[in-house]
Amino acid sequence: MFKKFRILLLLLVLATVSLGAWRANSRLTAWEHTVHVAVYPVAADDTPATARFISDLNNDSFADISQWLQVQSNNYGRTVLQPVDIRLAPPVSSQPPLPPSHPSALDAALWSLKLRWWAWRHDKTSGPQPQVRLFVLFHDPELNARLPHSTGLSKGQLGLIHAFAHRLQRRQNNVVIAHELLHTFGASDKYDLATLQPIYPQGYAEPQRQPRLPQQMAEIMGGRTPIDEAHADIPGALAATLIGPETAQEIGLLRAAR
Repeated sequence: MFKKFRILLLLLVLATVSLGAWRANSRLTAWEHTVHVAVYPVAADDTPATARFISDLNNDSFADISQWLQVQSNNYGRTVLQPVDIRLAPPVSSQPPLPPSHPSALDAALWSLKLRWWAWRHDKTSGPQPQVRLFVLFHDPELNARLPHSTGLSKGQLGLIHAFAHRLQRRQNNVVIAHELLHTFGASDKYDLATLQPIYPQGYAEPQRQPRLPQQMAEIMGGRTPIDEAHADIPGALAATLIGPETAQEIGLLRAAR
């Protein structure tokens, strides 16, 4: 009898969490009201350069993400005045739990729960309560030529993002942040995980372009601008990216035809 009660209680908890996640995602993808986003900077190393970079950040550091989303929502006929409001939260000194290298489904689920618990404990910011929380780990490029993979979770509306602590990388950092932000809205990746090449046609900004290659822009969830069959470039700024129709459907900007 007690075992059945425990199972029933667990099912009720899971149902409550699922319902909460569904409601949160519905609010994000309705595009009727401003979505409040908080960016929490985290120093991924202890170099003075990283500390200086973080101390120089302000709300304007992420303004081009808000402006880009405004343009993209307008392109799909949405009329919300300010789709997202991105604010800088206080720096977080604690390091978040990093995802396992080759996770099983159980490992991934456990890590997600650990990250959500960690984020809840460090969710301190002024102003409106954020609906999306993005924890950005800044790395000194002198120590790291390449960065770990970033992650955006639609369950919990959380992002764990790796970026370079250098002023010349700010625009490219914001491309990565925007990509992971859209993951929290429900967008899926549109590139081959093995080659990092955008998948045709959904990962191309202009799939009907003739000749198809090279492309001039990047689909934001495709991640890169296809140059030829084997090469694609990371866009240097959000101005060189757009939200394609499939991504727009996933995040509610474009309603599927009935």
